[in-house]
Amino acid sequence: MIRSFLLITLFACSIAGFSQVKKPAPKTGAVKTATAAVTFKNNTDSISYAVGLRIAQSLKSQGFENLNMQLFDKAMTDFRTNKTAALNDEAIAKCFGKFQQEVNAKKQKEDEAKALVSKKEGQAFLAQNGKRAGVVTLPSGLQYEVIKAGTDNTKPTINSKVKCHYTGTLINGTKFDSSVDRGEPITFPLGNVIRGWQEALQLMTVGSKWKLYIPSDLAYGDNGPPNIGPGATLIFEVELLGIEN
Repeated sequence: MIRSFLLITLFACSIAGFSQVKKPAPKTGAVKTATAAVTFKNNTDSISYAVGLRIAQSLKSQGFENLNMQLFDKAMTDFRTNKTAALNDEAIAKCFGKFQQEVNAKKQKEDEAKALVSKKEGQAFLAQNGKRAGVVTLPSGLQYEVIKAGTDNTKPTINSKVKCHYTGTLINGTKFDSSVDRGEPITFPLGNVIRGWQEALQLMTVGSKWKLYIPSDLAYGDNGPPNIGPGATLIFEVELLGIEN
């Protein structure tokens, strides 16, 4: 059952991916690849190759890069010819479970190594940044500088709902998120965001715009999303537009 599900899933992925590729103008006669390594005599040949390619791409994206292709082909053949499988559903489940554990362990090790590098880079950046005129370093390690001071004296509390515009970048200048670019500010409970934002916004008055330099332990720590990465120090330009208590 699990084997059947996997094959169906891979086939569905292959068809979905294939359907998104722009179809070339129809040609008569044999269709050849750019390298002329393969000749497709008809659409059955073409779709056969396309499905195989999409399955290979799907396997690679899921981490199945080092398969024994002889056994892979045998499994495909056994399935298509209704032969008794060499592994039952329980054994297949154990294989996938062990594989997932190995993938997770490898990823964790890689993330830990990346986090160490990112933290050292962040610490060095903050050490230098803290020497600049106008940059304030708080006891927590959070740094900020005032770009624009608000005229309103109202400040949010941890229980407030705030409205902000922001742009977030890594210390190398890579932008990873921006409500400014989207053209729409965000409103959110202050208690639901990263600690660096919680601390900084409670010090800001409505109408203020600050630049925040947030150490990784006040941001996402070792669990940063893919566009940020583990151990990253973050920079935000944040404008506090209003408080909705």
